[in-house]
Amino acid sequence: MLGVRYLEKAVFGLDYGQLKLVFHALEERKQVIENAPHLCHALPCMTPCFDWFEVVYYWMGLKMYDLVAGRRLLHFSRYYSAQESVELFPTLARKGKGRSLRGTVVYYDGQMNDSRLNVGLACTAALAGAAVLNHAEVVSFLKDEGTQRIIGARIRDNLSGQEFDAYAKVVVNAAGPFCDSVRKMANKDALPMICPSSGVHIVLPDYYSPDGMGLIVPKTKDGRVVFMLPWLGRTIAGTTDSSTSITPLPEPNENEIQFILDAICDYLNIKVRRTDVLSAWSGIRPLAVDPNAKNTESISRDHVVSEDYPGLVTITGGKWTTYRSMAEDAVNAAIKTGKLSPSNECITSNLRLIGGDGWEPSIFTVLAQQYVRMKKSDGGKVVPGVMDTAAAKHLSHAYGTLAERVATIAQNENLGKRLAHGYPYLEAEVAYCARNEYCESAVDFIARRSRLAFLDTDAASHALPRIIEILAREHNWDKSRQKEEMQKAKEFLETFKSSKNAHFHDGK
Repeated sequence: MLGVRYLEKAVFGLDYGQLKLVFHALEERKQVIENAPHLCHALPCMTPCFDWFEVVYYWMGLKMYDLVAGRRLLHFSRYYSAQESVELFPTLARKGKGRSLRGTVVYYDGQMNDSRLNVGLACTAALAGAAVLNHAEVVSFLKDEGTQRIIGARIRDNLSGQEFDAYAKVVVNAAGPFCDSVRKMANKDALPMICPSSGVHIVLPDYYSPDGMGLIVPKTKDGRVVFMLPWLGRTIAGTTDSSTSITPLPEPNENEIQFILDAICDYLNIKVRRTDVLSAWSGIRPLAVDPNAKNTESISRDHVVSEDYPGLVTITGGKWTTYRSMAEDAVNAAIKTGKLSPSNECITSNLRLIGGDGWEPSIFTVLAQQYVRMKKSDGGKVVPGVMDTAAAKHLSHAYGTLAERVATIAQNENLGKRLAHGYPYLEAEVAYCARNEYCESAVDFIARRSRLAFLDTDAASHALPRIIEILAREHNWDKSRQKEEMQKAKEFLETFKSSKNAHFHDGK
């Protein structure tokens, strides 16, 4: 989600820094939608107004947003009457806190499939000649004995346990919330750059929001932003913004989940129940520290690049929308400190990500027409099944022009069954990701190659035995490794608080 909140601060607080941030994010948003059209799209977001002052305030604010966006605009914002709004968003409440809905103001923002974009970036980098490694950990830095400049790192392969040295002219630390611990390896007295903030999201059934329309409330009772958006066939709602400690597996607490449910309850005409939560999780935002900031909301989401130890460039802060320009800034800093001589300028602003080149929204029809899904029945018999629209659309959006490769595996290797009831993920994807996308564990698949764990914790849990079976065949795992994978995946899913694995009181 792009910062309407930052625009508000910029325009009404006359904050030029915030305005620059909004300009920059709008530019990058347009770019990422063009570079990965299969994974990113425009999404209309509705802001409900319960008095005429709100209508005028938000309408003017969003017209200002249209003006600021200029050629980077996705679509013009507009006002809908209360009647039109309820037709577009059937679960929207007409009455709230004794007030009547006066209408809604709708603006367009960008939405992306973040796990697929992340994998797409790694695979695109590998195609361009980068050596890509996952499940690897920096254990210590290698330093020049004379100058003490960092000249590489000792790395542990967490799959095999082996360690090796990698030499480099410059090391870039882009470890997100963990970047301070990496900096402390170089200098144990390094002052913290990170102010970690917890962001909790919950996933609800698709009937909470219509397909193709989000709901955003810029100011709840305590001043936080709350949104409810259609996401990968379900509804995602969030978010909280509270300080937290840094941990590899953050967990949402019940109060935060209840806060989100209570906040959206005020704007819906249906009962918002804790039992409807399919998945709830917490992530850590690595906000760059401003020593004068009073709370996490006043910290700018802009990124910071610094070299506070010779040979180590750290980049932190920022957000997904601006990932590309953050990388460009980090590489420019590395070129400067390492006195490197690149043969060309940065080319990523117009570089299509893998699967995006030549992709058309209609590609799913080709998949539906030309492929079948061969499935092994429980008795071991192979039965053909149609490549239905839901599966074809999912493959087209997740893999872009490479979707046909996944469809071929589903057809030729009898891996056409769905992994979880009600979700379009196919067995063939597990094999494809193991062969082509560095998928080395069950958690890799349910959380980082697909978003199944984040969409429905229970469905992910039911799919695990089959996912592990396919990965075991691809990677030649023995029985003990399969058992270990199941154990690790179950522990990972325990940190998600769906209604099935949480101790809770039913919501309103």
